[in-house]
Amino acid sequence: MKTLYLPALGAETPALAAELINNGELVAIPTETVYGLGADGLNPDAVAKIFIAKGRPQDNPLILHIADAKDMEKFCHSIPAVAYTLAEKFWPGPLTMVLPAKDCVPKCTTAGLPTVAVRCPDCEVTREIIRRSGVPIAAPSANISGKPSTTTAQHVLHDHDGKIAAIVDDGPCRVGVESTIIDLSDDRPRLLRPGGITEHQLVEVVGDLIIDKAITESVANDAVVKAPGMKYRHYAPACEVIVVTGSKEAAAKYIEKHYKPSNRVLCFEEELDIFAPFNPLAYGKEKDVDSLMAGLFAALRELDDPAIGTVFARRPNGSGKALAVQNRLLKAAGFRTVDPAPRGMVIGITGGTGCGKTTALRTIETDFNGIIMDCDRIYYELLMQDASLLDAIENRFPGCVEDKKLNRKKLAGIVFSDPAALKDLNAITHGAVKKEVQRRLNHASGGVPIAIDAIELFDGGLGALCDVTVAITAPEEDRIARLMTRDGITQEEATARIRAQKPESYFKEKCDYVLENTGTQVDFQVKCLAFFQNLSIIKED
Repeated sequence: MKTLYLPALGAETPALAAELINNGELVAIPTETVYGLGADGLNPDAVAKIFIAKGRPQDNPLILHIADAKDMEKFCHSIPAVAYTLAEKFWPGPLTMVLPAKDCVPKCTTAGLPTVAVRCPDCEVTREIIRRSGVPIAAPSANISGKPSTTTAQHVLHDHDGKIAAIVDDGPCRVGVESTIIDLSDDRPRLLRPGGITEHQLVEVVGDLIIDKAITESVANDAVVKAPGMKYRHYAPACEVIVVTGSKEAAAKYIEKHYKPSNRVLCFEEELDIFAPFNPLAYGKEKDVDSLMAGLFAALRELDDPAIGTVFARRPNGSGKALAVQNRLLKAAGFRTVDPAPRGMVIGITGGTGCGKTTALRTIETDFNGIIMDCDRIYYELLMQDASLLDAIENRFPGCVEDKKLNRKKLAGIVFSDPAALKDLNAITHGAVKKEVQRRLNHASGGVPIAIDAIELFDGGLGALCDVTVAITAPEEDRIARLMTRDGITQEEATARIRAQKPESYFKEKCDYVLENTGTQVDFQVKCLAFFQNLSIIKED
């Protein structure tokens, strides 16, 4: 078969590509994310050609590409209102929604699932091809299954020349990683794959979002998944890939120790100098995540060489678009990561309200580049992400969860007037928070200190996770004054809050160290700095 080359700006390109799609052929189509291997998504025989051409497992569902949001109704049912809101905000664009499928969608397209993934790509020539063909185009990334995705027509030609009917060339893809996938078929929205639309942008619209564990952890081979790219190793060059975390200095020491002439380093542009002895390849700038997304797959394809032994890859930190890059690199590495620096000292910081814990925490964060785990914030994040936590609260306190959100005022009215109820709530929340803190500690790296901020440090079982515990104390009159200023409350209200908490003696008896905040804020900052320096909380690489 001769593979036709069709320039996106060619006057006849949309009609020719649409005709090939209608004839059951495969056409590589451009999108803003990656190039897709397209076929008539309603034609089982055409869809089967996608799986054969890619060598794709049959239980890996495909995405239907549509030309307009109103087309969702042709292929999906029970569409929630939020799907239209998301479409209005993000379509055309790099967002895929998983919805209940109508019977017209073949089971081979959905991998036998009752749901189907749909998206409207931000590429005018592809939407025109869809319109002219009159059918949704099923199109996974156009790479050989498991290999790095295709972000140029030349990548597609390399993988499929002579095997598919045509390639539509619209230049390099702007985004560079596959679309974000959100599942709207269950009670709570769930992020299945990160991409160019971030979890933060989604939360602004849906208000509630579960982050699927498959994004950062491997999935069992017998697991049933709802979206492409969740289960199998993907995006991988022929060689072994190891993600090396931590500081660039620690990473360079590790790579030097394990380096062989056949190895390569995949890094940020800012790191080229330090990795210069190890044959580095940059895929973008660490401070410009868009450049990392756009350059990642092209770099991985350049490294797809059997002569290369191991690729040591550097990944960005953080959430949002950085999460998308992390996910693709973890998949390419089969989730194999190395932390060359040991985890830093874990310090439990506790004490009553108004004692000055914030000053101590800020010292760890700013002066020692430490990580702060605020357990109150973690609890609120879990309420947004962990359906089991809300279910447990609702089972014990019926009526306190409304529209999948916790009514905190109603719950407070119950537990603060009933000690037994408060004990039950703490048992639920403490267990969930401790589990999440432990998970984060397991993934922490870089040798920097980690401070766990929790007033219930010991009752919540968190003290056992710490290397040392520190109580922050202050005279009651100073605490009252701080609360009055900070929260705009009366002296009586501030006094009542303080006296409702555990006494200072409790924290002093429980903790390994006590930091007394008896002077000005500047005095206490100096005291905290000296104290943590003496603790030697930074571990050597």
